[in-house]
Amino acid sequence: MRVVTEDGETLGVMDTRDAIQEARNRGIDLVEIAPNAKPPVCKLIDYGKFLYEQKKRAHEAKKKQVTVQVKEIKFRPGTDDHDYSYRMKHAREWLGDGDKVRAAIAFRGREMTHRELGAKILAKLTEDLADIADVEVAPKMEGYQMFTIFIPKKSKVAEKKAENNGE
Repeated sequence: MRVVTEDGETLGVMDTRDAIQEARNRGIDLVEIAPNAKPPVCKLIDYGKFLYEQKKRAHEAKKKQVTVQVKEIKFRPGTDDHDYSYRMKHAREWLGDGDKVRAAIAFRGREMTHRELGAKILAKLTEDLADIADVEVAPKMEGYQMFTIFIPKKSKVAEKKAENNGE
């Protein structure tokens, strides 16, 4: 196995027994870092310190992780222009923040015979959000609902994050 010191200095390739003896002489532990490497890499380091650093690294990675939520806006086939623009404005905000948006149109009773009204609303929404969003799921019926899902365009989300980091 290849043995490396705490400072990153390579001691060379040595037998397992010799590496363990070297660790004991220094009063620290021998920790296997890369078991799949040829030969495997071990480091002379305090095991408690190694675990602490690994936990710290995992915490930092989790902090930087982005969670994407799916926000929903609901319409009806007879949704008025003002209501439509109000909901569309919210969808734009959510997409700008990096969230997905599910636009659903609920049909009741006889409205099911006029599905084209719902398709028209979703087509208009797709057109209005085209500059900041892509369609992830094309408009489709599911029971008494017609829905589509929008995802933010990559470049727009990156620009927004750059603005927030610059503040």
